[in-house]
Amino acid sequence: MKPIKLIATGILLGQSAFGVVFGDDLSTQMQITRSACSGISDAMSTLKRMAGINTAVTAVGTVAGGVALGTGIAKSNTDRELEALIEKVQKLIDEKSKIPVEKISIENRNEFETQLNEISGSISSTSEKISELEQKSKTLGNIRTGTLATTAVADTAGTIIAAKNQVDDDLQSRIENCVTQVKRLSSVKAAAQTDKSADSATITQANTIIRECRDWEYVNLTDINKKARGAAISSGTGAALAIVGTITSASANTDSTRQNDNKEKSLNTASNVLAGGATGASAVATIFNATQIGTIKKALNIAEKCEEALR
Repeated sequence: MKPIKLIATGILLGQSAFGVVFGDDLSTQMQITRSACSGISDAMSTLKRMAGINTAVTAVGTVAGGVALGTGIAKSNTDRELEALIEKVQKLIDEKSKIPVEKISIENRNEFETQLNEISGSISSTSEKISELEQKSKTLGNIRTGTLATTAVADTAGTIIAAKNQVDDDLQSRIENCVTQVKRLSSVKAAAQTDKSADSATITQANTIIRECRDWEYVNLTDINKKARGAAISSGTGAALAIVGTITSASANTDSTRQNDNKEKSLNTASNVLAGGATGASAVATIFNATQIGTIKKALNIAEKCEEALR
């Protein structure tokens, strides 16, 4: 009975020390590890490529939003200049109307005619300037509306891409299985060295695989997803602000609204505020996407080194 007990104890000790039975085949485990860890780099490359695309997309939204904001500010300045000229014309008209033409004497007629002509000329030139500024203001309003619409489209696309560009359950499971199989390979290799069941070349190859693939255990995959969610939220916010801004800007630039100074000012101010908010949110999304690329790149480097060792 004692020999049997000793054999059983030896088996248990072997399992405790190495997590496997000494009889496990190292070559077989290497093949299992190769199957578990291969192909992950392709998935990581796709994530990296899509993060790069999304960075470009949200950057377009940021630039367009910045143009919308800048154009909106230029429009506000133009509108203030326009308002000042309209007040000037009104004063000139009032001044002209106060000249008592019917009481002008023959001696003073030339002097008053000169005065009237100067006022009329000033009214005419100022009115032309007003027409130019009105057209400029309307053009700037249309540009602001168009660029806000571009931001809305870009950020909507960015939201969709970011929401999808994450480590899904399938990829997570594949990486976790790779980690498990690399750990098992380490145990099998240790057992093979103990019982001398594998040649030195196989042991060396196993060591290379373990060294290059064990870093998967320390990759923070949740960080990739956090950055994707951050980009999705920021892009979504930018899209929402840009959509409302587009509608508000278009409303502010209609002929009926432009005839109502208070309403136009209110809508223009709101449009500019929304353009600023959309630009800021889009910029944050761009930063999230850019930093996600860096995180994915680290994981991709591990995947490529691991798969190179597995060949």
